[in-house]
Amino acid sequence: MIERTALVAGATGLVGGFLVRKLLASPAYGRVVVLVRASSGLVHPKLHEIVVNFDRLESSVAASGEKVDDAFCALGTTIKRAGSQEAFRRVDFDYVVAFAKAAEAAGARQFLLVTAIGSSAKSGIFYSRVKGEAENAVAALGFAATHIFRPGMLLGRRGESRPGEAVAQALTPFVNPLLLGPAAAYRGIDAQTVAASMAEAALRPATGLHVHTYRSMMALAAG
Repeated sequence: MIERTALVAGATGLVGGFLVRKLLASPAYGRVVVLVRASSGLVHPKLHEIVVNFDRLESSVAASGEKVDDAFCALGTTIKRAGSQEAFRRVDFDYVVAFAKAAEAAGARQFLLVTAIGSSAKSGIFYSRVKGEAENAVAALGFAATHIFRPGMLLGRRGESRPGEAVAQALTPFVNPLLLGPAAAYRGIDAQTVAASMAEAALRPATGLHVHTYRSMMALAAG
């Protein structure tokens, strides 16, 4: 079996952290290249970290000379954490699209992106509109396959404190069973499950655009 090379951005986030460990454990990948602002401290024989300036992401990846098969993007922030809508857009649109272009130039055949349920370029909600615009920009590039993952509430322990989110997570086991039919897409989902679904989707033969919500992510993660 020819081992693949994965390129990952957003590896220090909730989904990204699980994703990197999943890829490192996969026999399908012989090399996992991770773009970081500073070294994560993680050590693994398959892992290669590249410290980059995300404002010059495309040139940084080009300078590395890396050739990759699959690109995974778990970049994202919140408007509160970013400090402004402009700063939020820089991360969730500019950095995402720059990463996709860098991955395409590095030879990636497919691109797997985490956004959020409700993402739409036509949304009246700024957060959802930016996510949707990023999805559209990525889908317009030349990847053979593009996978979009739209989770609802992400479940898992973050490195930062988000009191409101903690309350929502605590209520999720009671709310999820009430979300039926199309509303099931809004169910809370473990970040580890989202990561597993991304890793699994990358290994399945596919072309074109694929959008995954709760049910399809659960199915993918189950293998």
